[in-house]
Order: sequence, then C-alpha cells, then structure tokens
Amino acid sequence: MVYESSNKILVIEDDNITRDLYLKGLKAKGFDTIGAENGQAGIQQAQEYIPDLVICDITMPDMDGYSVLNTLRQDPVTAIIPFIFLTGSSSKADVRKAMESGADDYLTKPSTLDELLRAIATRLQKQATMQNWCTMKSEKAPKSVFADNTTVAIAPEEISDEATVSSKSIFPCVPQLKEVFDFIEAHYHQGITLCDVAVAVGYSPAYLTNRVARQTGETVNCWIVKRRMAGARFLLQNDNQTVEKIAKALGYQDVSHFSRQFRQHHGLPPQAWRKQHQLVSQKQVKLW
Repeated sequence: MVYESSNKILVIEDDNITRDLYLKGLKAKGFDTIGAENGQAGIQQAQEYIPDLVICDITMPDMDGYSVLNTLRQDPVTAIIPFIFLTGSSSKADVRKAMESGADDYLTKPSTLDELLRAIATRLQKQATMQNWCTMKSEKAPKSVFADNTTVAIAPEEISDEATVSSKSIFPCVPQLKEVFDFIEAHYHQGITLCDVAVAVGYSPAYLTNRVARQTGETVNCWIVKRRMAGARFLLQNDNQTVEKIAKALGYQDVSHFSRQFRQHHGLPPQAWRKQHQLVSQKQVKLW
C-alpha cells in the first residue's frame, strides 16, 4: 500500500521505545512523522503542525489520552483530525469510553505495524470522503434569502423539492457529526427527539448533547428545530396546504406548538409570514 508523502502522523507515546518503533515504521512507509513524549507536548505539536492523524496512548503521566483528545476536540483547528487510541487495555468498558470520548478508532498493544497501517488507511480514507462531501455540499448550495434581508432570486426550475431548497445550508460542515445531521435530515418530519438521535448514533443523550454543543455551539434539539423551520419556510412559501397540515408534515402533533415555535424564530405567525413571503416570491419569479 502506497501513502502520500503529505500525510502527517503525530504519535503521542510516553514510552520511548514504543514511540520510536512506530515513528520509524511509519516513516519507512512514506509518512511524515512527528513524535511527542507526553500529552501536553502532543497538544502543542498538533496545534503547531496540524497533522492528518493522531495516534495517542491513553495511560500517560500528567495528562492521559482522554484529556488530550478532549483538548484537541475543543479547538476548531484540531477538532476534526482523526484520532486513534493505542493502549494496553482491551476491556469493553475501556473501548466504549474511548469511543464515547470521540475517538475514531482504538487499537490494543501490542499492535503490529500492519494493523496500525490498516487503521490509519481507513481513517484517512474516511476523512477524505467527508471532506469531499463537504466540498460538494458547499458548491451545490442554492441561492436564497440571507439573514440581512438581501434577496437573491431563485429560478423556478431550481425549486424541485423541499430538500433541494432548504436543507443544503442548514447544517454546518462538521465531518464527525455527519451521521447526526444525516439522521436529523432523514427523520426530522417524524417528530424525533434528542433521545432518538442518540440511539441512532450510539451515544448517550448527555454525551451527544455535549459533543454537538462543543463543536457547533448549538444543541441537538436546536438543530432539529432549525431543520423543521427550514422545511416550514419552504412549504409556506411554495405550497398551499393549511398551516395545520404543514405542522403535521413536519412532525408536530400540536399546531399551536408549531405556530409558537415558528413565531419565536421568525417574529411572525406562519400565516402572516406566508403572505409576506409569497408576495416576495411572486415578484422574483416575474424576473425569470
């Protein structure tokens, strides 16, 4: 297997022999390698060199691997770097803790170089796929009405369905949360809650809330509501269904709840917003 020389790997390991063994092996395979003898040094190296992937021991003096991962995930620059734990423990509890901490993979010692290389290849490929997905999503994002009320007309042929118009720019491009946002996108109209999302992605509700809030500044429930509000705007502006039917189509059991939530986000009740924006839409279509 051939690797790009641009792939930079950071190995954080307090045992000199083990660290040097991995560094030499990875370098021989064409990687650009960086070594760190403890957690604090590893964080500094990661922030300075921005590696393509981090391999980190869990049990280290002063700062363990969990603290290293948590620190890197809180920094927007290093938050999406693939992270592989390397440890002597193989208990289910330790593996679960590592994955719930946000690690991308977990290898137990002793691990052969081939095992490490396979794990690295898998994570680098997944990262490349995520980045391509984000690029495509950004390039295909349609024009719409901006927050500062600047209006950019959308040609009628561009309006094919709700997903085309409203979902593209709702969720932030955070590759590690793609599974979360994909589930919300697929099920937001079914009345899903935080617990439903947590079960789907395999995390506890509390951990998922903290993880999403840390990386986006918003809660899972907030993203569900934002997606429903995007759907509501599209349906109100492009469909003649009643507000009650639109509310049900978006997963609301109570139309009053939908109307209150819509007004909180838009400053107008749904019907008033519809009248105002259908007029704007009609003026735009005339331009085409």
